[in-house]
Amino acid sequence: MLTENDIQRFLAVEFANVSIECVAAELEFLSRGGAFTFVVTPNVDHVILLHERDSEIAELFRQACAAASMRLCDSRVLKLLASSLGMTLEAVPGSDLTEHLFKRGYLNGRTVALIGGDSAMQEELILRYPAITIVQHIPPRGVLNNPDAVDEIVEFLANTHAEYTFFAIGAPQSEIIAHKCQLDGRPGGVALCIGASIEFLLGRKPRAPIWMQRLSLEWLFRLLSEPRRLARRYLIVAPRIFPIVWRFKRSEDLPITRNRFGEVFDG
Repeated sequence: MLTENDIQRFLAVEFANVSIECVAAELEFLSRGGAFTFVVTPNVDHVILLHERDSEIAELFRQACAAASMRLCDSRVLKLLASSLGMTLEAVPGSDLTEHLFKRGYLNGRTVALIGGDSAMQEELILRYPAITIVQHIPPRGVLNNPDAVDEIVEFLANTHAEYTFFAIGAPQSEIIAHKCQLDGRPGGVALCIGASIEFLLGRKPRAPIWMQRLSLEWLFRLLSEPRRLARRYLIVAPRIFPIVWRFKRSEDLPITRNRFGEVFDG
């Protein structure tokens, strides 16, 4: 179990500041619990959304992140920003964690539910990892705006009894729907909100070379790989993180006594 010493508070988010091996061990423990739990992996985009005001989606996202069992730093850029303020923040990207769980045998003999992807994805995973029982539910696009489709996800997980669930329907849909599953009370096991991690695992999308990852330049590799889809995210939205860091730096000596997800900032 994680302790207070395993938590690093940065940008009003309580990150689990532990190694990928410790995360995997914690997930193993959570997967055997009776209650449904879930893990979120905030990156720069997510932190920006957490600090948005007057947004219903942002509020639902804040509630989901607050309810998560762990918040893992998905971004080496966030790690670098924390380091610039003299803080140590362990980065455990969702793609690294997904690969670690599949390839290191943590999922062998377990039932894994995949929410999202396409029908071929399930077949590919079964061929590569025959020791894992993999079930899949493919919701429609924009599922968050479709209450019936959300209910179908909850019902699927309640009937599947999966020990691990991988939400691959993008943020903030994955996190908000995972929270709805928790509130429903019927599903069990542990869920991870992992974005495109399965696509990286199967080699459908290339990952940045190790040297670029180590230099916190994976974002640049992805931008160059998918400029049309990612240009706005990385060139327009992502720079909004800097005033958030600036406000955090101004308030870092103040006690954080209010809501941990953004209300500490008044600006």
